[in-house]
Amino acid sequence: MKFSRDCGCDRTHAGRRRRPPALRAALLPPPLLLLLLVPRAAAAPLHNADSSGEAELDEAAALRTALPDSLRLARLLRDRAAELQDEMCDKFTICANSVEMLLHNNLNLPKVTEEDGCLLAGFDEDKCLRKISSGLYTFQTYLKYVQETFISENQNIGSLTYSTEHLARTIRQMVMNPEEVIIPDADTQKSLHTKLKSTKAWIEKITIHLILRDFTSFMEKTVRAVRYMKNTRSFSV
Repeated sequence: MKFSRDCGCDRTHAGRRRRPPALRAALLPPPLLLLLLVPRAAAAPLHNADSSGEAELDEAAALRTALPDSLRLARLLRDRAAELQDEMCDKFTICANSVEMLLHNNLNLPKVTEEDGCLLAGFDEDKCLRKISSGLYTFQTYLKYVQETFISENQNIGSLTYSTEHLARTIRQMVMNPEEVIIPDADTQKSLHTKLKSTKAWIEKITIHLILRDFTSFMEKTVRAVRYMKNTRSFSV
């Protein structure tokens, strides 16, 4: 089922979060948007076996670029997903707390919990980075399903998927051992994609709503964690 939108969410739904003017950046063509946001240091691992002072200086410089850029991209992804939720609510009355529990236990969407070390109390940077990167990689198949199923007039959902993958790669390079980041293999992705595509038409919109809702929540926690790392790192060596 393909469906489009005629949304006036911030004007017609009282109490709903207004969209800040900065969100217009989300409508930039994907190549231009990514050119502005791609960290120059993301192409190479941030951790190196060389423990010399020069290597440490290089790592600190890389983090100065990667953390602020990752924070900007995480905020953009969070706000874009929130806008798509508003679109679903306005056009199809698929809103928060309406019918979301129907499929909640079947989708197994990634979540950030207290055990992941991302909360300020008991914050564990490396553990949190592993969780965020693994979760973003897992969300890829779900977002591709949204991209294939949901046609939006004002949002490029393809760039949402691509930018999420880019952020997952960038954060993975900040992990002490990037190999510990869990990336779903091809068979797992194919199986999940098949399951999602077999969803009956009448619950298709609900499935999309749940994916966008949980992705927005995941990105909100990602924003908080990356912002905390950015603000607390001294980058001194």
